[in-house]
Amino acid sequence: MSNFIADCIQGDALMTDIDNYIDSWHDGDSELSLHEFLGMSRKEYALYLEDEIYLASIITAHRSNLNIVPVMQAVLKMAARSDDSTKAKKLQKWLENEKLWD
Repeated sequence: MSNFIADCIQGDALMTDIDNYIDSWHDGDSELSLHEFLGMSRKEYALYLEDEIYLASIITAHRSNLNIVPVMQAVLKMAARSDDSTKAKKLQKWLENEKLWD
């Protein structure tokens, strides 16, 4: 079965199409939860809800067959070095909430 993440990886959907997929889930009768329908784990969907900017990292993790946690920890390290400390703080908060940050 195809889903949003798989369609993005295959080039059949753009990241901006996610709202169309969410609308399809609401309008349909899928027995899947929304995160499953999109092709995300619960943690990935929680991260996406925290900030849509993380959607690219979620897709990249799937494309590379990686767990999202190490990917986001690497993003946090890069964000900590940037001029925008807000992004780093947001990401660290998410990792803490998910019990993934010591």
